[in-house]
Amino acid sequence: MVLQALDWAIIAAYFALALGIGLWFRRRADRSFVDYFASGRSLPWWIAGTSMVATTFAADTPLAVTGLVARHGLAGNWFWWAFACGGMLTVFVFARLWRRAGVLTDVELIELRYSGRPAAFLRGFRAFYVAVVMNSIVIGWVTMAMASVLRQTVLADAPRDGAGDFWLVAAMLAVTGVYSTLAGMWGVVVTDVVQFVLAMAGCIALAIVAVAHVGGVDALRERLAAAYAGEGDPLAFVPDLAGTGAVMPLGVFLVLVTSQWWATWYPGAEPGGGGYIVQRMASCRDEGHAVKATLLYQLAHYCLRPWPWILVALVAIALHPELRTSPDPGIGYPAMIRELAPVGLRGLLLVTFAAAFMSTISTHTNWGASYLVNDLYRRFVAPAADDRQLLRASRLASLATLLLGGGVAWFLVVAGISVDDAWAFLAALGAGVGSVFLLRWFWWRINAWSELAAMAGSLLAFAAVKVWQARTPEPDRLPPQYTSLLVAVSTLACWLTVTLRTAPEPRAHLVAFFRRIRPDGPGWRPIAAMAPEVRRDGLLGRGLLCAALGTTVVWLVLPGLGALIFGEPGRALACLGGAAAAAVLLLRLAPGTTATAARSE
Repeated sequence: MVLQALDWAIIAAYFALALGIGLWFRRRADRSFVDYFASGRSLPWWIAGTSMVATTFAADTPLAVTGLVARHGLAGNWFWWAFACGGMLTVFVFARLWRRAGVLTDVELIELRYSGRPAAFLRGFRAFYVAVVMNSIVIGWVTMAMASVLRQTVLADAPRDGAGDFWLVAAMLAVTGVYSTLAGMWGVVVTDVVQFVLAMAGCIALAIVAVAHVGGVDALRERLAAAYAGEGDPLAFVPDLAGTGAVMPLGVFLVLVTSQWWATWYPGAEPGGGGYIVQRMASCRDEGHAVKATLLYQLAHYCLRPWPWILVALVAIALHPELRTSPDPGIGYPAMIRELAPVGLRGLLLVTFAAAFMSTISTHTNWGASYLVNDLYRRFVAPAADDRQLLRASRLASLATLLLGGGVAWFLVVAGISVDDAWAFLAALGAGVGSVFLLRWFWWRINAWSELAAMAGSLLAFAAVKVWQARTPEPDRLPPQYTSLLVAVSTLACWLTVTLRTAPEPRAHLVAFFRRIRPDGPGWRPIAAMAPEVRRDGLLGRGLLCAALGTTVVWLVLPGLGALIFGEPGRALACLGGAAAAAVLLLRLAPGTTATAARSE
């Protein structure tokens, strides 16, 4: 793909802007350790929420969506749409609790909730596990995805054994490393806002060009029917009752919808909130801003972004049906850039992927470093360190996180692992731990051993299931969604057993946690009796109802927009009308939650 002067000008302007923002906000990051990792806890909700959305829009995301659509049709996206229920619970139930906790990272909560050596070990182990293992895998596969985009676009005519993709990705990593290391969270979130706008503009433009190229939505539908012949309707939002819809059986769909949101720990969609979502909530001005930021994220993540990606994926499959049997169908998305984008749009689309890539890398660099410094260095190595020492350690940790992720990317390329396979692997690895992360807020009996048992049980169950399936003849192997459910149920049984057979946390520690967080629900009744002066919000029931309504909005808007795009006005009216009714009821209930959260700060 040949770039013209206009394309190069767009690319150069973007990189100059990203670097300039990072340098501009360096002084703010230098104010304190909390400024470096949490923007001084002063972010307005719209910046924090947009940053959440930008972070989860990575270079790998359109490729992974293309892979899901190629293999399972539109319904394949339930792999990530199923997380909407848990996301809405985070908005209306957990966001105010996280902000009230006043933590810098989600694992810092461990020693607020639990006590003693088990809690200290759990905090340190989880910080290392997430920062070094899980975070590096994410940085690695996102980097690998960016290299794939470059090979399919500007390097399409370059020798296969060349190193052009390595040097281009290295240059982007260097620019990202400069502004994220120097400016900390301030540089990350402000560039995220700019990057999200650019990324969405490019994706929408490519979707319009792609659909026009195949002759419109009717022609696209005809081509897709041929590509998925004999496998049901590829545009079905849910599989048909016979279980033959676009390769996704009904049982797989039900497992995703009913269990994915509570069972699986996954970056950006942690049950009860976690990771960089908690980091943004911790950076907000107060509880009210944390709630609104997280709501903005959920609505934009599920309602605003998917269809431009899906349309391009569908066009790629219509033009290249062989993608359906390709070992890496995700390459169809960048192939559309190479084949369809005119001059000017090529530069914007490369900026789109660069922006998506850099927003994710900058977040994971800062986020991973926050664990290394706050939960390992500050907690165990230098508890008396001042801000100057912590800032120096933070910048070194950011650099180390970036280099480690680059090393993992190289390994993934050598191992030949595709983006959507890496997605599924990470989700399976985190299967089962979600239930304890949800219930620790509402049941006083859960202790540090519960979480340790959940982590160990999840890893052991995952390994056992993998061995079992590897020894099973291929025609008889279970779909990965079923094996993830087996891991989740086994892990749940494991940590519940351990909980009931180990001693509870000391009552004094539980009372201190209860006074600080003021959790609702009957699960804290024995502790509440020991702190009668604490006035709880009493918003749990309303929060659960709001979460259900929010999920309804998302799951009706998605097919409603699809019906509008494909010329089905009756279906569109029914879905969008139902979404509007749910949204009106949600707005009548939600302000009480937000207002109360804001007053309680």
